Amino acid sequence: MSTLFISDLHLDQHRTDLMAAFVNFLNDHARHAENLFILGDFFEVWLGDDFIPPFLQPAIDALAALPVKKYLMHGNRDFLLGEEFCKLTGMTLLNDPTVIDLYGRPCLLMHGDSLCTKDVAYMEARKMLRDPDFQADFLTKTVEERIAFASSAREQSKAHTGEMSTDIMDVTPSEVESAMSNAGVNLMIHGHTHRPATHALMVNEKQATRIVLGDWDASGWYIKAGPSGGSPELVSFKLTGD
Repeated sequence: MSTLFISDLHLDQHRTDLMAAFVNFLNDHARHAENLFILGDFFEVWLGDDFIPPFLQPAIDALAALPVKKYLMHGNRDFLLGEEFCKLTGMTLLNDPTVIDLYGRPCLLMHGDSLCTKDVAYMEARKMLRDPDFQADFLTKTVEERIAFASSAREQSKAHTGEMSTDIMDVTPSEVESAMSNAGVNLMIHGHTHRPATHALMVNEKQATRIVLGDWDASGWYIKAGPSGGSPELVSFKLTGD
């Protein structure tokens, strides 16, 4: 048996190849696993559980039919995913951050955006978007109003990203070390930055590992961990299946 982790698929109506790749991934890999964790930005945007665009139905149906334990974490694109979505798919919603027991090894799971503290403007926007009062008010708006807001926010995000240096948009090393130290772990898995890699670092003067999932674009990415005690493996694969 194994445990799989994915993030940053950004499923939307313009990338039918990603939808097909995700369904293939579930059938070819996740079906044979013990657990599946989706660590945020599963969708490019999620406007609330009361509005499910028809093009997303294949992903929802495939998840619902997957006979393994399934877990979901909010990302910065789909922070409005809620309990109704979880009922439809049979998933369990996790807090960000969450520590799990990964075959006897404590592992800190995060989406990863909260680690990018040098991007002050983004952190301020994140605080607003994650505020329960803001979310409650947003969900009272019409679908058309939500779509307009999301479209405007996406354009602002693109403009902001184009103005920022790459190091500011990446994680802050001291924040990573603090998060791992506070959680009492020497293993972290996250997404968000779209910079897949396995990093060695020191936390509390001990060896530690941070594994970053990649986004699904030219290729797909997942992390596979098993009960053998070895380090989790970061895997890249062709979107059409490997």
